[in-house]
Amino acid sequence: MSAKAESTAISEGVRVTVKAEYVPEQSSPAERRYVFAYTVRLENQGKRPAQLRTRHWIITDGNGQVEEVHGAGVVGKQPHLKPGEAFEYTSGCVLKTSRGEMRGSYQMVRDDGAWFDAIIAVFALSLPHSLN
Repeated sequence: MSAKAESTAISEGVRVTVKAEYVPEQSSPAERRYVFAYTVRLENQGKRPAQLRTRHWIITDGNGQVEEVHGAGVVGKQPHLKPGEAFEYTSGCVLKTSRGEMRGSYQMVRDDGAWFDAIIAVFALSLPHSLN
Protein backbone atom coordinates (compact mmCIF):
# COMPACT_ATOMS: atom_id res chain seq x y z
CA MET A 1 0.00 0.00 0.00
CA SER A 2 1.43 3.32 -1.00
CA ALA A 3 -1.21 5.71 0.35
CA LYS A 4 -0.26 8.48 2.77
CA ALA A 5 -1.94 9.02 6.14
CA GLU A 6 -3.72 12.03 4.70
CA SER A 7 -5.64 12.84 1.55
CA THR A 8 -7.50 15.65 -0.19
CA ALA A 9 -10.09 15.60 -2.95
CA ILE A 10 -12.35 18.30 -4.40
CA SER A 11 -15.74 17.43 -5.91
CA GLU A 12 -18.10 20.11 -7.22
CA GLY A 13 -16.43 22.71 -5.01
CA VAL A 14 -16.50 20.59 -1.83
CA ARG A 15 -13.01 19.89 -0.51
CA VAL A 16 -12.61 16.80 1.69
CA THR A 17 -9.36 16.57 3.65
CA VAL A 18 -8.59 13.59 5.89
CA LYS A 19 -5.75 12.99 8.35
CA ALA A 20 -5.39 9.63 10.10
CA GLU A 21 -3.34 8.47 13.05
CA TYR A 22 -2.76 5.34 15.07
CA VAL A 23 -4.22 5.33 18.61
CA PRO A 24 -1.86 3.11 20.66
CA GLU A 25 -3.67 3.57 24.00
CA GLN A 26 -6.85 1.98 22.55
CA SER A 27 -5.02 -0.71 20.55
CA SER A 28 -3.96 -4.20 21.58
CA PRO A 29 -1.62 -5.71 18.97
CA ALA A 30 -1.48 -9.01 20.93
CA GLU A 31 -5.24 -9.31 20.32
CA ARG A 32 -4.97 -8.11 16.71
CA ARG A 33 -6.77 -4.87 17.55
CA TYR A 34 -5.40 -1.74 15.90
CA VAL A 35 -7.35 1.47 16.45
CA PHE A 36 -7.04 4.42 14.09
CA ALA A 37 -8.57 7.89 14.42
CA TYR A 38 -9.21 10.08 11.41
CA THR A 39 -10.19 13.72 11.24
CA VAL A 40 -12.23 14.89 8.27
CA ARG A 41 -12.62 18.50 7.20
CA LEU A 42 -15.27 19.39 4.65
CA GLU A 43 -15.00 22.84 3.11
CA ASN A 44 -17.47 24.33 0.66
CA GLN A 45 -15.18 26.20 -1.71
CA GLY A 46 -17.90 26.45 -4.33
CA LYS A 47 -20.57 29.03 -5.00
CA ARG A 48 -23.64 27.01 -3.96
CA PRO A 49 -24.69 25.48 -0.62
CA ALA A 50 -24.56 21.70 -0.14
CA GLN A 51 -25.68 19.33 2.61
CA LEU A 52 -24.04 16.04 3.52
CA ARG A 53 -26.78 13.40 3.67
CA THR A 54 -25.07 9.98 3.70
CA ARG A 55 -21.64 8.39 3.81
CA HIS A 56 -20.03 5.41 2.09
CA TRP A 57 -16.69 4.14 3.39
CA ILE A 58 -14.56 1.36 1.91
CA ILE A 59 -12.12 0.04 4.52
CA THR A 60 -9.40 -2.40 3.45
CA ASP A 61 -7.12 -4.08 5.96
CA GLY A 62 -3.57 -5.31 5.42
CA ASN A 63 -4.86 -8.75 4.36
CA GLY A 64 -7.04 -7.27 1.63
CA GLN A 65 -10.29 -7.82 3.58
CA VAL A 66 -12.81 -5.15 2.56
CA GLU A 67 -15.59 -3.74 4.71
CA GLU A 68 -18.10 -1.24 3.38
CA VAL A 69 -19.97 1.12 5.68
CA HIS A 70 -23.07 3.07 4.65
CA GLY A 71 -25.00 5.41 6.87
CA ALA A 72 -26.83 8.66 7.34
CA GLY A 73 -24.71 11.71 8.06
CA VAL A 74 -21.48 11.77 10.05
CA VAL A 75 -21.20 11.68 13.86
CA GLY A 76 -24.98 12.03 14.03
CA LYS A 77 -25.04 15.19 11.90
CA GLN A 78 -25.92 16.17 8.34
CA PRO A 79 -24.04 19.46 8.00
CA HIS A 80 -25.35 22.08 5.58
CA LEU A 81 -22.44 24.12 4.24
CA LYS A 82 -22.89 27.50 2.66
CA PRO A 83 -20.10 28.79 0.40
CA GLY A 84 -17.02 29.42 2.55
CA GLU A 85 -18.22 27.28 5.45
CA ALA A 86 -16.46 24.21 6.83
CA PHE A 87 -17.30 21.27 9.11
CA GLU A 88 -14.78 19.08 10.89
CA TYR A 89 -15.18 15.87 12.87
CA THR A 90 -13.10 13.00 14.20
CA SER A 91 -14.07 9.34 14.08
CA GLY A 92 -12.25 6.04 14.08
CA CYS A 93 -12.03 2.47 12.93
CA VAL A 94 -10.58 -0.78 14.21
CA LEU A 95 -8.51 -3.15 12.07
CA LYS A 96 -7.19 -6.64 12.73
CA THR A 97 -3.96 -5.70 10.93
CA SER A 98 -1.39 -2.98 11.62
CA ARG A 99 -1.93 -1.46 8.17
CA GLY A 100 -4.83 -0.70 5.94
CA GLU A 101 -6.51 2.07 4.00
CA MET A 102 -9.81 3.89 3.68
CA ARG A 103 -11.60 5.73 0.93
CA GLY A 104 -15.16 6.58 0.07
CA SER A 105 -17.64 9.35 -0.60
CA TYR A 106 -20.24 11.58 0.95
CA GLN A 107 -23.56 11.87 -0.83
CA MET A 108 -24.35 15.59 -0.96
CA VAL A 109 -27.48 17.46 -2.01
CA ARG A 110 -27.80 21.04 -3.24
CA ASP A 111 -30.60 23.35 -2.13
CA ASP A 112 -32.21 22.81 -5.57
CA GLY A 113 -32.32 19.04 -5.00
CA ALA A 114 -29.36 18.08 -7.21
CA TRP A 115 -27.22 15.24 -5.76
CA PHE A 116 -23.49 14.61 -6.15
CA ASP A 117 -20.75 12.56 -4.53
CA ALA A 118 -17.99 14.33 -2.63
CA ILE A 119 -15.05 11.96 -3.05
CA ILE A 120 -12.90 10.91 -0.09
CA ALA A 121 -9.49 10.11 -1.56
CA VAL A 122 -7.64 7.04 -0.30
CA PHE A 123 -5.58 7.46 2.87
CA ALA A 124 -3.42 5.01 4.80
CA LEU A 125 -4.01 3.55 8.22
CA SER A 126 -0.63 2.50 9.63
CA LEU A 127 1.54 2.49 12.69
CA PRO A 128 3.99 5.41 12.94
CA HIS A 129 7.14 4.86 10.90
CA SER A 130 5.76 1.71 9.25
CA LEU A 131 5.35 3.20 5.77
CA ASN A 132 8.30 3.02 3.38
